[in-house]
Amino acid sequence: MPRIVAIQFSTAGKLYDFDAGNLDLAPGDKVVVETERGLGIGAVLREPVERSEGVPENLATIRRKATPEDMATQERNRQLEKNAFDFCLKRIMERAMPMKLVRVEYQFDSSKAVFYFTADGRVDFRDLVKDLAHTFHTRIEMRQIGVRDESKMIGGIGICGRELCCCSFLREFQPVSVKMAKEQNLALNPSKISGQCGRLLCCLDYEYETYCCLRKNFPKCGKRVRTPTAVGVIDKINILTGNITLRLDDNKQITIRRDEILSDSAAESLPAPPAAAAAPQPEARREQRERKHHQRQPSSPPPAPQQKEEKREEGKRAGAPHPAIEASGDEVQDGQKKQDGRRRNRHRKHGHRRKQGDKPDAGTTPTPTTPGA
Repeated sequence: MPRIVAIQFSTAGKLYDFDAGNLDLAPGDKVVVETERGLGIGAVLREPVERSEGVPENLATIRRKATPEDMATQERNRQLEKNAFDFCLKRIMERAMPMKLVRVEYQFDSSKAVFYFTADGRVDFRDLVKDLAHTFHTRIEMRQIGVRDESKMIGGIGICGRELCCCSFLREFQPVSVKMAKEQNLALNPSKISGQCGRLLCCLDYEYETYCCLRKNFPKCGKRVRTPTAVGVIDKINILTGNITLRLDDNKQITIRRDEILSDSAAESLPAPPAAAAAPQPEARREQRERKHHQRQPSSPPPAPQQKEEKREEGKRAGAPHPAIEASGDEVQDGQKKQDGRRRNRHRKHGHRRKQGDKPDAGTTPTPTTPGA
């Protein structure tokens, strides 16, 4: 059975499995291994373990333990990386290229140099690669990375005062969302919940499941509950201390414990707070105004039928025309003209055309015809 050993090439980097062979290895030993990019020096993380199942295919074997000469070669590579970084940064500034150089990494045998950079979009670095290859006489590879990988390579101190998680122990990035901050009752201030990379803090994911489990034992905000001394609506909940802020019917707030709540539905049996008297409807108010108006100004009784007949007879004897019937001749003619005009225009409103034999109406101007039309 092969002896599998886990090796990392950088602090908090990914782990890779290798076949230890017959080497006696211990955690922390430096070894020389063959990788896809070439030779490299890695550190043993755990002791070799014999495994019969789950062995990856094409498992590479460790070449040897690192010697003092190998460590001296690695130190020379570190100096080359520093010189390449300064030269590349100078060329980027001269060309005003929209990119940020993060790190330069040399292979163990100096056969290739990898330049890591960040940029908002695609960058044309063909001329830059020519300058680097002409200066350092080795293979050049430009690799664009994200802002989280940048923080992992550079390192730093977080707002908590400790070393960044990504460069100390966090080997893989986990997805983080704003929902995690809301579940933990944190202020949604970007400067408070964002790290040096500008993304949400990775530590928001550490206690998210714990908060979700503890919240199941508390009633939801906005629910009406009852205590031995008061009844109100839940306003705030502090999961860590177990305190609940209760808003009473008179808008006063009190702090209670979770065990002081008698039952979730006990408040339903209590009488609801008195509601304000409903305002009268507009129709009811209108009727009230009309009723008051009639009471203040009583109307005179209508004239009797006999009185109407007597007035009509007196008008006939005096020879005066009835006001509703009499009309002058001019007024009758004007009314007749208006009625005839409406009848003539009725067909035009509905889209009917006048016949060729019909004469134009009086008072209208005939449309001039163009010769040859």
